[in-house]
Amino acid sequence: MFSRFFIHRPIFAAVISIVIVLAGLMAGRVLPVAHYPEIAPPTVIISANYPGASTETLIRTVAGPIEEQLSGVENLLYFSSTAASNGSLTVTATFEVGTNVDMATVNVNNRVKIAEPRLPDTVRQFGVTVQERSNDILLVATTTSPDNSRPALFLSNYVLINMLDELKRLPGVGDAQILGAKDYSMRIWLRPDKMAQLGVTTADIAAAINAQNKQNVAGKIGQEPALQGQQLVYTVTAKGRLATPEQFGDIVIRSKGPSGVLRLKDLARIELGAANYDANTTLLGQPVASVAIFLQSGANALETAERVRNKLEELKTRFPSGVDYVIPYDTTKFVNASIHEVVVTLVEAMILVAAVVFLFLQNWRATLIPLLAVPVSLIGTFAGLWVLGFSINTVTLFAMVLAIGIVVDDAIVVLENVERLMKERRLPPKQAAVEAMREVSGAVIAIVLVLSAVFVPVAFLGGIAGKLYQQFAVTVAIAVTLSGIVALTLTPALCGVLLSNKHDEPYEVFKPFNELFARFTASYTNLVEKTLHHRVIGGSVLVAVILGCLLMYRLVPGGFVPPEDQGYLISALVLPDGASLQRTEQAGLGFQQAVVQNPDVDKVFVIAGNDIIGGGMRANAGTVFIPLKDWSVRAADSNSLAKVFTGLGMTLRDGMALVFNPPAIRGIGSAGGFEFYVQARGDDSVVKLAKATNDLSDALKKRPELTGINTFFRPTSPQLYVEVDESKAISLGIPVADVYQSLQASMGSLYVNDFNLGGRTYRVQMQADALYRAKPTDLGQVYVRADNGVMVPVSALITTKSVIGPEQLERFNGVLSAKMLGNGVPGVSSGDAIQIVRDVAKETLPPGYDLAWSGQAFQQIRTGNTSGLAFGFGIIMVFLILAAQYERWSLPVAVILGVPFALFGALFAVLLRGMPSDIYFQIGLVVLVGLSAKNAILIVEFASQKRSEGMSVYDAALQAARLRFRPIVMTSLAFILGVFPLVISTGAGSAARRSMGTGVFGGMLASTFIATIFVPMFFTWLSGRNKKRDLFPGEAKQESAHD
Repeated sequence: MFSRFFIHRPIFAAVISIVIVLAGLMAGRVLPVAHYPEIAPPTVIISANYPGASTETLIRTVAGPIEEQLSGVENLLYFSSTAASNGSLTVTATFEVGTNVDMATVNVNNRVKIAEPRLPDTVRQFGVTVQERSNDILLVATTTSPDNSRPALFLSNYVLINMLDELKRLPGVGDAQILGAKDYSMRIWLRPDKMAQLGVTTADIAAAINAQNKQNVAGKIGQEPALQGQQLVYTVTAKGRLATPEQFGDIVIRSKGPSGVLRLKDLARIELGAANYDANTTLLGQPVASVAIFLQSGANALETAERVRNKLEELKTRFPSGVDYVIPYDTTKFVNASIHEVVVTLVEAMILVAAVVFLFLQNWRATLIPLLAVPVSLIGTFAGLWVLGFSINTVTLFAMVLAIGIVVDDAIVVLENVERLMKERRLPPKQAAVEAMREVSGAVIAIVLVLSAVFVPVAFLGGIAGKLYQQFAVTVAIAVTLSGIVALTLTPALCGVLLSNKHDEPYEVFKPFNELFARFTASYTNLVEKTLHHRVIGGSVLVAVILGCLLMYRLVPGGFVPPEDQGYLISALVLPDGASLQRTEQAGLGFQQAVVQNPDVDKVFVIAGNDIIGGGMRANAGTVFIPLKDWSVRAADSNSLAKVFTGLGMTLRDGMALVFNPPAIRGIGSAGGFEFYVQARGDDSVVKLAKATNDLSDALKKRPELTGINTFFRPTSPQLYVEVDESKAISLGIPVADVYQSLQASMGSLYVNDFNLGGRTYRVQMQADALYRAKPTDLGQVYVRADNGVMVPVSALITTKSVIGPEQLERFNGVLSAKMLGNGVPGVSSGDAIQIVRDVAKETLPPGYDLAWSGQAFQQIRTGNTSGLAFGFGIIMVFLILAAQYERWSLPVAVILGVPFALFGALFAVLLRGMPSDIYFQIGLVVLVGLSAKNAILIVEFASQKRSEGMSVYDAALQAARLRFRPIVMTSLAFILGVFPLVISTGAGSAARRSMGTGVFGGMLASTFIATIFVPMFFTWLSGRNKKRDLFPGEAKQESAHD
């Protein structure tokens, strides 16, 4: 017998366990730490710029050719394009979970290269960039000027030149990006009135800059092949690119004329400014430069954040005067706090398990034996996680909390049997251990196989839910397998060594408990006896439980992942159409001053002009990050604060601010709740799409089950439509292209060429000074030259009319779309909310319009009934393994009939607490299949043994129930109290812990104290009333040999 070897060689058994622990400790040192496993779908971002272009122009000329090439890229789920009125286009391609993001980037880049020849020249000149991007911002570091001596332009470029590359090079950093960057640019601010007086056009200035700001190469004197006897070689250097505003001011536009030489400074104001002024970042009202640090795939979040902090401290020693840094936004606080809370829960669970074991065994030596199984199994699990490439995250740590109660089970089953044999038969410890292992080895192996088998099918599920299930399932399966190895090796060996020969009476203090438990066991045995005699009642209870499960399953709302208090909130700042960036800044400042009054708020930083939630850069929108104080010092949770701040946001004089909880899984969607697009498949009319979207929005707002219905699609911004009289321009000898270029160089910004500063290359840009582009009538101040040399005002060649149009356009999978956000009210699950939106859309949207889901809703719809599949597979695997072990098809059904009781308890518990059936609860249900089966196995296995020894079915069932009740209650109570800290948890990440803990807690209570009453009856149903089981060949000899 396998265990007999280890009982006689305890050191060998100890060595195996020590090796397992050492392997786990080594793996634990190198395992990455994260909040979630890698479940956010990888994204690749394509960025292009076309300064001065309208959103429609960008969509038609830039997005169109790129999108045509994107369809068909391997593992691509969907893509969306956002064109903003500042001339920027962003295409975001989202891939399947688990796709190699480097390969995806290469594939997308190859497709973009195919599209590039079809893009406008200006776009190609600015460059089209393709980069992988985790949406997971790890932290934001901001450089500030506490004494206000350094402007935002200086701060932004100091970060770019001295800090950004250093941060990007750190291990674990996927990308670092300046939010609202103000890269240096040589700004040529034109004065159109002066230009008209002196007969100079924008094309003349661009040509002069191109000719005089260039790197010139003059060659070498005496270079080979040279004359015989040449002694020296000289490199001839020439004037190269210009570097200062003064040098650019001295560029000669023309040298003949009434006033002699005409220079650029005579026609324009030249300064070292910013490449764009589209966004401004402030922290508590002070201008700052903020760097967003993105985490690399598979990197350790906590270690990476620590490296960033250390690097910032090192860089701080080189900061010039008047510069400092702060970290206002740090997601690792939530990761740290969540993981700390789970570790505390682990410790609490271990203490409670130890207390239960000691209460039942009433002997410290005996208590030590199962408790040694816990660290061996849990620490050893780290080695398994390392081999499979998993991380230490809240999901794997939850699995360990649940595993504490499970791994102690196997050891308790062995130990309790050894103790019972020593007591009843007065056997010495070693002999009792050998005999006990003969009785329970089968049950231990069955429990390990069943618990592992329940989880193995789950590991093959796809998508985000599959990843979460997989990490949880595999962690529990590894821990359970290790606990089985310990129960078959170390536990019996320790029983032989540690247990005392003396059969002492228990301590006085335990007598009341023992008497109470004896009465409890007697009551339980009586109940079992009654169910065995009155099978109809038992059958009715089973039917009632199954019907109750079906009813409650319909009543419990569904969900995906519970929203968490992550320690910060995000707000979308929305101003009326056409509002300027200055107005947005003022509104942001007003909102920030109102919010920061709240004692639970730590800091507030505003990015005016950058709409992170709606997507894109818009002057009339902004994003506000509101980091909150630590969970321990805060009175309110983030959900209630979001409602308070949205109320404040609605009272703004100019515009409004909507406050959202961040999505539960970072990197999926921009805000909590659901997001979808209304797609115009038949018609590209923006006005019709707006009407369809608004009609749907109004219909959804009438539904009481939904809240927070918003759309950022508003094609009502004031615009000027310019039309050139082409025949008139051509008759005057003015190329039509010159008219448009003059407009772009004045009203937009024309990228001329580059200059060098501090070892970097920056752009030279030309644009009319602010005074000359403040009003629609300023279009008339732009002049072009006719072929006879006369300066003609552009107003003579164009007609303008006021129109309304979109400041931002979006396409989803190549179709013009409008994005909408929303959420279910508390008590309405995300699944129900999605269905309501679908139903309303079917009634409201006209033909040619439909919905496309993205973000968390897309993943939830794809996940479908994953939990039902996992649950069903779990039950099938339990059945098959038990059928193989008992060599009977009917007997495993007795075990499986115990599962509905656990399901009933779990559903009742979440219904009582008003919680949804989300992914964590569903993972808990899969755990319950294994655990409720484990309790039933202990009874059925023992009853089967007694039958094969010649007992009647009735006696075998009753005897098994009486003898196994104590270890069942002991192991289950250890598990139930082990998960109790999850049920009552608070603080960071508590929503997930409560969700999983509540279901498992309720389910195990029902499984332990209700199901065990009926399992003996199920056994008698399925074994035939009194006939003895037929032994399969060879079993009779084994039985007699054992006896």
